[in-house]
Amino acid sequence: MSERFEPFDEHWEQRVVESFARQGAMTLLGARILHLKPGVCSIGVAYRPELSQQHGFFHAGITSTIGDSAGGYAAYTLFDTSSEVLSVEFTVNLLAPARGEELVAYGQVIRKGKTITVCRVDVEAIHKGKPTVCAIMQQTLMRVEI
Repeated sequence: MSERFEPFDEHWEQRVVESFARQGAMTLLGARILHLKPGVCSIGVAYRPELSQQHGFFHAGITSTIGDSAGGYAAYTLFDTSSEVLSVEFTVNLLAPARGEELVAYGQVIRKGKTITVCRVDVEAIHKGKPTVCAIMQQTLMRVEI
């Protein structure tokens, strides 16, 4: 079970939203932040054929990419104003085809350290209103001074 986290400063949400807006990859995918709270971030992306693999499901690379960002921004909600976040590594287990109209990644901080933060991410494909967990991710992130 994860602990309850407090943000470093009162402007944490604005910093996260502004950082997300600068992400070219998220813009290219049409991704959007759905929910933010300290230590938590969810990101959604609507289905488009350009994001699919040969069978019409969301491509695993898209699943991994929004998962990486959801975990990264969950961690970033807890960082101070002079810090940024970078992924160190992540492991993705693909559990089911990512079939649906939308893909949603739910990132949650499990442990925040001084330099290293560990997150868990669940990615769900929403098909006809029904969510199916299509991937789980464990992620290690690094706080870097800017």
